[in-house]
Amino acid sequence: MRSAGIQPDDCPELRLQKALLVMASGLVSVAAIGWLLIYWALGPKLSTTLPVLLQALVALNLVIYALTHNFSLFRASQLALFLFFPFIAQWALGNFVTASGVILWGLLAPIGALLCAGPRESVPWFVAYLVLTLVTGFFDFMLAGKPGMQESEIPLRISMAFFALNFATLSAVVWFLMRFAILDRQQAEQALHEAHKRLREEQDRSDRLLLNILPQPIARRLKDAEPTIADGYPEVTVMFADIVNFTQLAADMTPQQVFGMLNRIFSHFDMLAERHGLEKIKTIGDSYMVAGGLTPGQSDPCAAVAQLALDMRDWLGGEGARGPNPIRVRVGIGTGPVVAGVVGKKKFIYDLWGDTVNIASRITSEGAPSSIQCDALTHARLADRFSFDPPHVVPLKGKGTVVVYRLTGQGTADSSPDTPARLLAAS
Repeated sequence: MRSAGIQPDDCPELRLQKALLVMASGLVSVAAIGWLLIYWALGPKLSTTLPVLLQALVALNLVIYALTHNFSLFRASQLALFLFFPFIAQWALGNFVTASGVILWGLLAPIGALLCAGPRESVPWFVAYLVLTLVTGFFDFMLAGKPGMQESEIPLRISMAFFALNFATLSAVVWFLMRFAILDRQQAEQALHEAHKRLREEQDRSDRLLLNILPQPIARRLKDAEPTIADGYPEVTVMFADIVNFTQLAADMTPQQVFGMLNRIFSHFDMLAERHGLEKIKTIGDSYMVAGGLTPGQSDPCAAVAQLALDMRDWLGGEGARGPNPIRVRVGIGTGPVVAGVVGKKKFIYDLWGDTVNIASRITSEGAPSSIQCDALTHARLADRFSFDPPHVVPLKGKGTVVVYRLTGQGTADSSPDTPARLLAAS
């Protein structure tokens, strides 16, 4: 009977309330039968009118509830039966002693209201139970020993036995209902805990995916529903790395082999960028873009980008080499002001704009295989810690000529006395 009247769209709390009240109705009906049969077995032949009427009303109430699904009406009528019938039974049997305190069963009404309606709704039912108990006790006290009062046909020994039986049975019913409610709530709490745990895992997974796309401060601002995310940075070091002769390399490969090659190379680049505390911005075909200086706390992002470029070049020329055709990259590094922001609402991307980005991209394409070309500001930031080839002038479409320096490794070995101004004047 625990699932009777429960609808698919009922919330867990309402499901529990319905199950408890229907189960209590069944237990009361069974108790009424047992109560009468035990009396008869012990000798007294009591009228069956009240027990049969109680069972008939409970059954009718259940049928109406099954047809209408009106739980509020069912709850009110069933609690009223729980409350009034024990008092009617005691009044019919005589007094507290002869009826063996059967009014204790009326306590099911406020307890049922507490479990099936709520603490506030249970107060009137408890007050009604107390009032009926006190009124019944008052009349028993006033009428006790009065002449003309008929002696009960129920022997005192049987009354005492039923005192114990009523206490024990009612306590068992209340304990059973409370235990069922507590176990159900514990199961619901456990299910809720598991749901929260899965939700946290999914949230952590979503956060990790978001951090794979965006820097952490930007991801936080996006989660906070900031409408526009665009920032200007006075100095950021931007690096592009292009695979040399990618079109010719890919021509002799299957799509799966092309993907495998790019995934292997760029995954290792990702690991190197994370090791140096740099932000991968995006990949465009065979081009890989990284920036340093976008997140606070980086002590020397320009040097970190330079070291990343050397590590990428050396890895491809060493343990990262595969097959008869070596894979080499061209790298371009530019330093200067940029604008960074999130573009779009769906399938958004975090990107950089500005002259610094354009210079880094264009000097990449002008470099030789395995070369790392840097603009003048990058060279100025690194000249005391890294070695460079002598500067040379590179013509860039839309920019004229710019001075670039080829990064060769760590340590100072800049052999050129020429300055960028003298080179530009000569060109």
